[in-house]
Amino acid sequence: MTQPDRLNAELAAVMHELAAAGLTRRRRVLESPCGRLAAVDGKKVLNFASNDYLGLAGNREIAQAMADGALLWGAGSGASHLVSGHLTPHETLEQEIAAFSGFPRALTFSTGYLANLAVTPTLAGRGAAVFADKLNHASLIDAMQLAKANGADVQRYPHNDMAALEKMLAASSAATKVIVTDAVFSMDGDLAPLPLLFALAERYDAWLVIDDAHGFGVLGAQGKGCLAHFNLPAAPRILLMGTLGKAAGVGGAFVAGSATAIEYLLQKGRSYIFTTAAPPAIACALRKSLEIIRNGDALRTSLFARIAQLRDGLAGLPWQLLPSPTAIQPLIVGDNEAALKLANALWERGLWVPAIRPPTVPKGTARLRISVSAAHSEADIAALLGALKELA
Repeated sequence: MTQPDRLNAELAAVMHELAAAGLTRRRRVLESPCGRLAAVDGKKVLNFASNDYLGLAGNREIAQAMADGALLWGAGSGASHLVSGHLTPHETLEQEIAAFSGFPRALTFSTGYLANLAVTPTLAGRGAAVFADKLNHASLIDAMQLAKANGADVQRYPHNDMAALEKMLAASSAATKVIVTDAVFSMDGDLAPLPLLFALAERYDAWLVIDDAHGFGVLGAQGKGCLAHFNLPAAPRILLMGTLGKAAGVGGAFVAGSATAIEYLLQKGRSYIFTTAAPPAIACALRKSLEIIRNGDALRTSLFARIAQLRDGLAGLPWQLLPSPTAIQPLIVGDNEAALKLANALWERGLWVPAIRPPTVPKGTARLRISVSAAHSEADIAALLGALKELA
């Protein structure tokens, strides 16, 4: 066997192990815009798989704003923000996000992953201490690992366990402490206890880094997110990340914070400095999206009505429904193959609900991750409930 054959054989063996454990992932090809109805692999299905919580991904006003922006500003930015790629639409969007979030300043990124990779490793250098929730998103975990590689002490506290976190903070002698948490946990749908986390950050003089990917646009007054939901201030010790490809329906992310903290990220954040800026047309689309979110109380009312309908209808079924107040509704099946079988049975009935398995979730907690959207109708939820009751 030649060396390339051996190398590829090693990869094939690992993939065989994944398949045997029921952990193989596959991509489906959408043949329609993202929305409540999807044409996928030649089949029309009701879509409960996306993070399009307000139904804005296919919004024509937003699409028109992007098209107009592309005609005016071109297809690409041409460089990183700090070289020559920071165009007027980028600057205007950052100012509008800062005003909307209540922070003095905001910085935009091409993806939420890049945003999270910028924050924690930049704040937590050698000798600093990072305290992270065990159920944080993979991007926060990778950011934590980068901070560790830079010389920071990294500790993970049990999910939402404030007593354990306080013990860690009290025992740490680090001059710089950074608490890192999701606001809405992406696979469980539950909320971090942000008031308690903020109180601990105040008590132990720590930064509080909040990933509000699944709260921005959905929770709080005007969809401002989890800080507004808990009536917390836009405090100088908080750095707030929000993604713009979920409820906002477009793409990208932002980090908002004090003017000093944002300038520090601009000067020192490697995943900001060394990447090409997003096309300016995306910023044009996001300005329209932000306007719709700001005035989107009717969308949020519809979303929460559908969430309540789903939760009421799932009562009494044999699978465990986690106590989520958000658009993420996890139905725990347990076994990997059983979760796949249930998802496939729904697919055959024209319902797209993804099965989520380890390592995305802990072993033995494979689940259906039901994503509810304001675009879903009462009949859509009833169809899903009917199918699940038939399969129970």
